[in-house]
Amino acid sequence: MSPHASPKYAPLNTSKQVDDNIWIVDGGKINFYGLPFSTRMTIVRLGNGDLFVHSPVAPTPELLEEVSQLGRVAHLVSPNWIHYAFIAEWAAAFPGAKCWASPNVRNRAAKYSNHVQFDQDLDERADPAWAQELEQLIVHGSTAHVEVVFFHTSSRTLILTDLIENFEIGEIPFLLRWLYHLGGIVHPKGAMPRDMRASFARSRPILRDAVETMIAWNPKRIILSHGLWYRENGVAELKRAFKWVLK
Repeated sequence: MSPHASPKYAPLNTSKQVDDNIWIVDGGKINFYGLPFSTRMTIVRLGNGDLFVHSPVAPTPELLEEVSQLGRVAHLVSPNWIHYAFIAEWAAAFPGAKCWASPNVRNRAAKYSNHVQFDQDLDERADPAWAQELEQLIVHGSTAHVEVVFFHTSSRTLILTDLIENFEIGEIPFLLRWLYHLGGIVHPKGAMPRDMRASFARSRPILRDAVETMIAWNPKRIILSHGLWYRENGVAELKRAFKWVLK
């Protein structure tokens, strides 16, 4: 996957404050299975000043310096099995940071010769380092996808990765737009990609319970890794995107 520039979420590769102690960084696009995907990481500053960096984007020297001014980079988090590509580069820049592995990511990283060295696995319960500030939930059940979801309680911000994707049509190459429409991931109807949805066919109750937990958190906003994120109406967007499983 190689990054290339996209002006849509400019300025790229710089932190943008979402609320107190939480920022996003929009990175360049990557190619995944030949399709262009926008990228976004989330940074949470914990009470002790440590930074929790979720799904790191491709680093630039300027971005690394800017993030270091927000606090001490302490946690580099892979939230699912395909969001790990740049963790090794961030770990090299911040050797004191701990690299956190989501379920299945170690095998995929080894298969594709990624040199990241994970230090610890994410568990069902939030680690004490962030348990007072971030709720944590592992969404199991799929044969192909397991994702760790986080909720920043003080800002009521839900942090998702691929459970919802919400691409704007103007950002998709014309000849590929039919694929994104087929996948059901085009704004304003962003949702779980249909191929991923199919992988939950035998475990809908597990997914339903997870979505109901997220709804109970009462998120104000939802940050996504790909596409337009939801600055408001978080609960309504969850109910819309997962209507098919909440029936």
